[in-house]
Amino acid sequence: MLERATRTIRTAALLLAAYFVLNITLRLALPHSLELDEAEQSFFSQYLLAGYGPQPPFYNWMQYAVVSVTGMSIGALIVPKNILLFLCYIFYGLAGREALKDQGLAAVGMLALITLPQVSYMAQQDLTHTTALLFASSLFLYGFFRTLERPDLGSYILLGLATGIGLISKYNFALMPVVALIAILPDAKWRRRALDRRILAAIAVALVIVLPHAIWLRSNLEFASSDTLVKMAAGNEPAGAVRIGRGVVAFLVAIIAFAALPVAIFAAAFRRDFFRALSSGSRWTGMMERMMLASLAGILLIVLFTGSTTVRERWLDPFLLVLPIYFLAKMQAAGLDLSAGLRRFRPVVPVLMACVLVALGFRVVGAGLIGTYSRPNVPMADLARDMTRESKPALIIASDTYVGGNMRLQFPDVPVVIPDFPAPGIPAYAASGGPVLIVWRGKRTATAADAVMPERFSSALTAAGIVPQEIGSLSLPYYYGRQGDNFALGYAWVRPEAR
Repeated sequence: MLERATRTIRTAALLLAAYFVLNITLRLALPHSLELDEAEQSFFSQYLLAGYGPQPPFYNWMQYAVVSVTGMSIGALIVPKNILLFLCYIFYGLAGREALKDQGLAAVGMLALITLPQVSYMAQQDLTHTTALLFASSLFLYGFFRTLERPDLGSYILLGLATGIGLISKYNFALMPVVALIAILPDAKWRRRALDRRILAAIAVALVIVLPHAIWLRSNLEFASSDTLVKMAAGNEPAGAVRIGRGVVAFLVAIIAFAALPVAIFAAAFRRDFFRALSSGSRWTGMMERMMLASLAGILLIVLFTGSTTVRERWLDPFLLVLPIYFLAKMQAAGLDLSAGLRRFRPVVPVLMACVLVALGFRVVGAGLIGTYSRPNVPMADLARDMTRESKPALIIASDTYVGGNMRLQFPDVPVVIPDFPAPGIPAYAASGGPVLIVWRGKRTATAADAVMPERFSSALTAAGIVPQEIGSLSLPYYYGRQGDNFALGYAWVRPEAR
């Protein structure tokens, strides 16, 4: 029986490995214009910094390390992300093995992670820092559950490693160790895990990982929190009951949107057993319930305190990620025969995998049919080729990280900067030693108006002593687009002899 269960986990892992290879293959087959987060990683991979802006630096550090070894390419951006997602599933399965004590159910739990759209589809579509958060959350669940079940030094070190990585992946992860502590307080045996002196090793490991960014964050807290505060902004509603009501409704809608699909799939597969099991419980389900309730209460308090009317589903990722394991633990606690439900559930996994792959491909190749273009439809390679037919730049100055990251992919050996980054008034603007290409987003059609450089951009260049020459604009059709649907870039050249 044990050998059969082990084979089940291996089979599940092989299925997942094949699935992520297909995801990599699909992305490589699609146009190599970058998604927003991909472009950001492409641009930031030039620099190793303690902080990069509103997002913590773990993914940036990982991407920098990969690009330093392999060089910049679409594969250097896609493969590490898919490896992180694959490891997210693997560690989630290991966490399930600790909680469920059943290798077969652990394999099902590992595969059931694909029922969460934030994990299966949204992470593949674009998200990078959220991908790091998902990986860290799965690793944390494994380290936490293992520490509860097998409290050796290795478990505590693993818990500290996961905590450190999580804290520099996304700032909302900071709630995870807090709610984990709250969840074990009512259990006398598990409570002792928090008082074990080996927890000092976990704290030490986490601090070593977090310290470089924490030092940077101390001096850049306003900068780091600006993006989140903008996203949580309450719009034009005045303070009071209306704003609070809108925030609470947004919070409830986010929970429903996150949990609806896995609940529907488990209910369809296990039918009456699923609903009968909801009234059952165990030590493990009680602990997971306290984790989820404490985390959701924390988020609700943040929503009420900040007056936010926006709550995004992905903000719930680390806190509701445990749902598939929780559902299986509930049914296991009910003592039900799950064989029929498992037979109905298993075919759902490859169907969902196929749906994700088809959706990811169709949003690009079918863009002309639906009239909505994703960023891989943008003809960046053609635009870059046309604007550099006569000369190769020694330096590229881009208007933002999206344009800059795409330019870096097209010219991996050319340094790319944006105004005021990596430093205000950077000397490289005026000391590139060759032609400087300046690029900014244009309009859909190339007109004279498109050749006007944005004021914020031009003032930064003027301060750096650069006089733009040969200002122009290019407008080209979207890949797989309708006739007349174009994307444009404005550009200017600065030749050495013209400075």
